[in-house]
Amino acid sequence: MIENMKWLREPEKYHIAEDRIEITTMPHTDLWQRTYYHFRNDNSPVFQMDSDEKYFSFIVKTDFNDSHHRFDQCGIVMYLDSENWLKASVEYENDKFQHLGSVVTNHGYSDWATTAISADVKEMWYRFSRREDDYCIECSTDGVTFSQMRVCHMWEGGGKISFGIYACSPEDSSFKAVFTDMQITECAWKAHDGQQPD
Repeated sequence: MIENMKWLREPEKYHIAEDRIEITTMPHTDLWQRTYYHFRNDNSPVFQMDSDEKYFSFIVKTDFNDSHHRFDQCGIVMYLDSENWLKASVEYENDKFQHLGSVVTNHGYSDWATTAISADVKEMWYRFSRREDDYCIECSTDGVTFSQMRVCHMWEGGGKISFGIYACSPEDSSFKAVFTDMQITECAWKAHDGQQPD
């Protein structure tokens, strides 16, 4: 799988092994577009692969034991272009809590959905699933039981996409993010079995 991945904004420091990727973040790197803060930050390293498969899931484990400064983060990403992407991560806040959250950016405007979790959490699994141009992001602390974080639509996400991992430090910080246990499976996000469409 790793051999099919390529860098968007290659970081200065990283290490790639057969089953492990380490990224050392650079200060003042981030992904955000406009909403609320008004600024546009689009300089985070992204390591991803292309796919035109319409139904699949991508799983990865993140280790952020080294994160220590406000907004340090690492996780999954689907980066189509500067104004159309999504990401999910744990974002460090302080020594008591951090933000488990996701950002969806459509046509140049980002949103951010979060929940506070303990600062003691230092590993998180993510499962990114695609059903045509709709997407589901889930998280897990053990890689077995996943909980839904977000279901979303990507306006530009109906064709070939690029997806993978990212890590960044929006403020004056740097940390080592570790990614392991990556796999692509059949789509774990099953078709809705409830109310039928009109």
